[in-house]
Amino acid sequence: MIQSDELDTLSIETEDEIIWVEVNRPDKLNALNDRVLTELENLFEAIAKEDSLRGVIIRGTGEKAFVAGADIKELKDLNRRTGEDSSRKGQKIFQSIEDMPIPVVGAINGYALGGGAELAMACHLRIASEKAVFGLPEVGLGLIPGYGGTQRLPKLVGRTMALEMILTGEPIQADEALDCGLVNRVVPHSDLESEARGLMNAITNNAPLAIKKALRSVLKGDELGPKQRYEHESDLFGELCETKDATEGLSAFLEKRNPEFKGE
Repeated sequence: MIQSDELDTLSIETEDEIIWVEVNRPDKLNALNDRVLTELENLFEAIAKEDSLRGVIIRGTGEKAFVAGADIKELKDLNRRTGEDSSRKGQKIFQSIEDMPIPVVGAINGYALGGGAELAMACHLRIASEKAVFGLPEVGLGLIPGYGGTQRLPKLVGRTMALEMILTGEPIQADEALDCGLVNRVVPHSDLESEARGLMNAITNNAPLAIKKALRSVLKGDELGPKQRYEHESDLFGELCETKDATEGLSAFLEKRNPEFKGE
């Protein structure tokens, strides 16, 4: 597992079975540069292999920003080839976050703009501070979202709302993000950390293998045809029926006690 002292732009902290990942460039409002993306790539690759972890919470350092976009100085130097390479790198990294076998919660504490909004969308769930602001302002720079934003946003908020956000580049406030389905809940700014932890605890109290299979069923369904989606769900359901956790969970229910899941 990667250690904190191996990271320049990220901070990590493990709490029980949960790892907190913090984008740590407060002087740049946590903007994504190539170094941040590379460290995110390496870190999430390591997390995916760490059996002791059951969840990830992503946040930004400071009071103002989750991640306030990409690094404009780096964008200015891109040409067609390097621009395509940069986009593909960001897409690959954010897809790896979405494909994580354990739940990833975004704790959005402030500005989530451009690449920051795209990072938030790659998380499985999102809790927003009342101070959070979401936006994809790329068209105002002569660009478009390039880290998967044009694909994920319509799935989350619908095509009409996504087009309005992308084509106008205008930001929305936290309450608007909640209304359109971009976030799961909005909480007081001072409660964001505890609420994110509470949501993750509500997930990790359940059977670990079932959580992994549920994530797999939902995410894999996007890649399958209508009939195959249901077949895939049945396959995963059947696999879980033979696990010790399923035996324990069903027995505990019938015996009116709390289950003790082992992840087996």
